[in-house]
Amino acid sequence: MTNTELMLHRDKLLALRASLLGDMTHMEDDSLQDHAKTISIPTDKEELGSDNSDQELTLTLLGSDENILDQVEAAIQRIEGGGYGQCKECGEAIPKNRLDAIPYAADCVRCASQQE
Repeated sequence: MTNTELMLHRDKLLALRASLLGDMTHMEDDSLQDHAKTISIPTDKEELGSDNSDQELTLTLLGSDENILDQVEAAIQRIEGGGYGQCKECGEAIPKNRLDAIPYAADCVRCASQQE
């Protein structure tokens, strides 16, 4: 992989990291505001159940985003450490089209499918 390609992937990862952090902050803020509303305003059981369901969904989405954020951070470290683009399992090169689609991919398609 050329230096130019590495920098393009690095820029893409940095933008993805910023987007995830912004999304996570927004979801956390919304969840806190919704929670404050349920505490301060008496609601019926259906609304309360819906609010609880919304909060559970938000927590699930936050967990998923945190997982992707961890993978993005690891990919940025691999770029800086020189291991980006190599499968962490078998050591083979990860195909360019896979890295274009999933810039934080740490495994080649074969190893990723074996892990699933």
